[in-house]
Amino acid sequence: MSCNYAEGLSKYENKGILGATEIFDAPETVEEKCEQLAKMILTSKHTVVHTGAGISTSAGIPDFRGPKGVWTLEERGEKPAVNISFDDAIPTKTHMALKMLVATGHVQYIVSQNIDGLHLRSGLTREHLSELHGNMFVEVCTKCRRQYVRNSPAPTVGKKATGNVCPGTGAGRACRAGKLIDNILDWEHDLPENDLQLAFMHSAMADLNICLGTTLQIVPSGDLPLKNLKHGGRLVICNLQPTKHDKKADMKISTFVDAVLEKVTKRLGVEIPEFQPEDDPTKRDSYTIQWNITSSALKSLEKRYDAMIKQRTSLKKRTCSTTQDEDREELERNSIKLKKEDVKDE
Repeated sequence: MSCNYAEGLSKYENKGILGATEIFDAPETVEEKCEQLAKMILTSKHTVVHTGAGISTSAGIPDFRGPKGVWTLEERGEKPAVNISFDDAIPTKTHMALKMLVATGHVQYIVSQNIDGLHLRSGLTREHLSELHGNMFVEVCTKCRRQYVRNSPAPTVGKKATGNVCPGTGAGRACRAGKLIDNILDWEHDLPENDLQLAFMHSAMADLNICLGTTLQIVPSGDLPLKNLKHGGRLVICNLQPTKHDKKADMKISTFVDAVLEKVTKRLGVEIPEFQPEDDPTKRDSYTIQWNITSSALKSLEKRYDAMIKQRTSLKKRTCSTTQDEDREELERNSIKLKKEDVKDE
């Protein structure tokens, strides 16, 4: 449950702005904005969606900073009235819509701050997903670094030993039974390097970054959607509460994300499927499915990233070497130094 996850993290005082008032656009305004968003997706060659806790609230998992969020209530000495177990939660309409938008080529990548595993359970493939803060349904071997899908939430958080050993499956040399740990980040941990590099490059390459259900307060995750703006990319934010980047967005939609995805997919001619438990990887035997980012995926995207940066700088009639070097240096800084840092408010 969200409460158990939050309680498992180390003590941390600066959790950002909590309990801000939610704002709802008028129904006719929502319709107009969803029409506009559908058109933006159709004209975008590379669309990236950034997801936060707000896309899982309709599954019964509380968010953290909303009016009834885990940390908002924690300040009052309370806990959420509704708090379903991670085992019992199922992917929402938004999760299933995003899976289909990726499958139909309307969305190229998902960057998630969520640890609930619902993107994985929806059937979204690893090649289209960066999980910046971890996944409750994944364990990592401390020796060979393979990641394995579990059929139940990990018993620990904060990269602690789960008591299991690596089965050493897959191609290559076995790790000889290394220890498995959960891959849920605590406050002081570095973000997973491969997930972060892919998230950064996709976000910078995007013609359109869409943020769903996040106040964008945690950095560096909350700043990634801005990486395309200097190249003329566009930013859309869908969230009930104000976010730190509202002023930078081309459009802000203030309503439930499920409603937005339902209206947008309808306009795009994409049908949202029902969740099918038999398609859920966590319902299969544990440790038979790996959840790794491959080196070939990284190298392939790096080539595309370099080519796109070069093309964009050329179109803007700027010196290719100077701008490309700046972007490459930023990518390297992100891969080495960026951490799940303090919450920063504007």
